Amino acid sequence: MKKIFLDKGHGGSDPGAVANGLKEKDLTHLIVEYAMDYLEANYTGFEQRVTRTGDQTLTLSQRADMANAWGADVFVSVHINAGKGTGFETYVYNGGVSSKTVALQNVLHGEILSAIRQFENITDRGKKRANYAVLRETKMPAVLTENLFIDSNDAKLLKNEAFLKAAGEAHARGVAKFLGLPQKAKPQQKVSDGKLYRVQVGAFSDRKNAERLAAELKKKGYPVFIAD
Repeated sequence: MKKIFLDKGHGGSDPGAVANGLKEKDLTHLIVEYAMDYLEANYTGFEQRVTRTGDQTLTLSQRADMANAWGADVFVSVHINAGKGTGFETYVYNGGVSSKTVALQNVLHGEILSAIRQFENITDRGKKRANYAVLRETKMPAVLTENLFIDSNDAKLLKNEAFLKAAGEAHARGVAKFLGLPQKAKPQQKVSDGKLYRVQVGAFSDRKNAERLAAELKKKGYPVFIAD
């Protein structure tokens, strides 16, 4: 079983970036919830955990420690940017990172950018590196995503529930692709052959008996006809 650890950036007494009636901690919560729901509905062969289920306050080291102690195979930290810019970007640690970490960044970046560009031509700010604690202190492939800017015109998309859902589901698909998770089998629907099949419920020598049964069936909503 692969172990997926998702980090909802900020939380509790730390709201993260705040602007345009939005709080970063609320947006990261929603994006990760959509990611978790999508993984559960579409894939098998994994377990998933999250840094906070509600609005708890956690330090950066606590987040990394939780993932390390569990032995996670992948760590993704979800954030919203600020600084009046625009667009989407991802980060890995700017020290020595494994080829798996680079591969995770590549697949996540491409999957998310493709999904959110269905809403408008969002700027690709690139695949970057930084000395962020959750990337530095985690022991597994780890990526931090910055999903648009809360304090710019990007906010109109961050207020769109469909956008947040698409972003969350793209995070899920990216992780699933990186880990090679098997997809759940879809139930097959029988294709109609165009034929109609009739059921006869009675045959009577006395027509009145036939009419009596027909009346009872009609009361129950069944289409009924009497054939000679």
